[in-house]
Amino acid sequence: MLLKEGIPVNQTVLISGASIAGPALACWLGRYGFKPTVVELAPALREGGQAVDFRGDTHLTVLERMGVLADLRRIQTGGSPMRFVAENGRVLLDLPAEFAGGDVEVLRGDLVRTLHRHSLPWTEYVFGDSITGLAETPSGVRVEFRRGAPREFGLVIGADGLHSQVRRLAFGPEERYVRHLGYYAATWSLPNHLGLTRGSIGYNAPGRLASIGADARDPGRASAFVVFAAPELSYDRHDVDQQKRLIVDAFRGLGWEVPRLLDSLREAPDLYFDSISRADVDTWSSGRIGLVGDAACGATIGGMGTGTAVVAAYVLAGELARARGDHRAAFGRYESLMRGYAEGCQKGGDRTGKFLAPRTVTGMRLRDGLLSRPFLMRWMLKEGQKVSSIVDLPDYPAELGRVAG
Repeated sequence: MLLKEGIPVNQTVLISGASIAGPALACWLGRYGFKPTVVELAPALREGGQAVDFRGDTHLTVLERMGVLADLRRIQTGGSPMRFVAENGRVLLDLPAEFAGGDVEVLRGDLVRTLHRHSLPWTEYVFGDSITGLAETPSGVRVEFRRGAPREFGLVIGADGLHSQVRRLAFGPEERYVRHLGYYAATWSLPNHLGLTRGSIGYNAPGRLASIGADARDPGRASAFVVFAAPELSYDRHDVDQQKRLIVDAFRGLGWEVPRLLDSLREAPDLYFDSISRADVDTWSSGRIGLVGDAACGATIGGMGTGTAVVAAYVLAGELARARGDHRAAFGRYESLMRGYAEGCQKGGDRTGKFLAPRTVTGMRLRDGLLSRPFLMRWMLKEGQKVSSIVDLPDYPAELGRVAG
């Protein structure tokens, strides 16, 4: 086997994306003796974002084996109850904390920092750069970067989300794999003028949701979260002012707290805006290049993407270690184990827009009426637990006889 700086070439792995799947994968690869490098377009870890959750035995088992579960329990939010109200503030529907928060809910930024910290002993991080070219060689993959000099790695993994650059370069254009589900979502921070202490309050008009949620870390701040129905829009993903105009156009004229939300949007420095979409890739690897997390099988919201990404990273790293240099066997086994599980979780994302922002008054009333029934709520929570746990999860640390503390 060829060596690079004393390390087998197949054990040098470039991971694109430092959000969740990337650091989780790097953490496991490092423990198994690989040399991972993570490249991230942002200049530093992305600190913002909404709360994310883990639910069911499979998610918790992987977090426990990884050694991060206790850390996450110490910083968990306690869940985020959701309240839907009429324009005059009358409560229409109360959803309990566990509906959105699962077994463990943490702020996305806190999760990213935790995974990054646990991966640091073995991982080289390169911020402020991105992959611009990929070419397989007899011994690896030659990678060109937007800023850095070209380098060669044994394997390249795209953990760079729904709009994956690695997938585009190695598998084809985004429109071949990403399907719009009829809605857009956005979030940004603002002053906590409602004095919220926990959870969120939301207001619906047909095809639209505007909500305000408490900031679990800063009682003086809150986060806006909006969803609106729309056909696929043509816009520049890097033009924040254009995205703000799309949101204002979608919510102009609505009552409740919407005018104050739109006022805060004008000066918001931290807008996140994207379509609610899903990625369906017919194969998750091509030669020495593989995909993990949302790049392979993602859903913008509601598809248990965070938990699936952590589980998929665990399985991919374990199979690469088990295969001892045979990346083809490892990629095949990884996809065989994970595809059905990931697609089952992903289906929840198909319903997210319709649930959060029904397109008709009748749809809004039907949702509120059905979910006000305790027995139906209990059933939905149990179904979520079941879907997130249906996978034959190998115990790689035990098999490989190596676990770092």
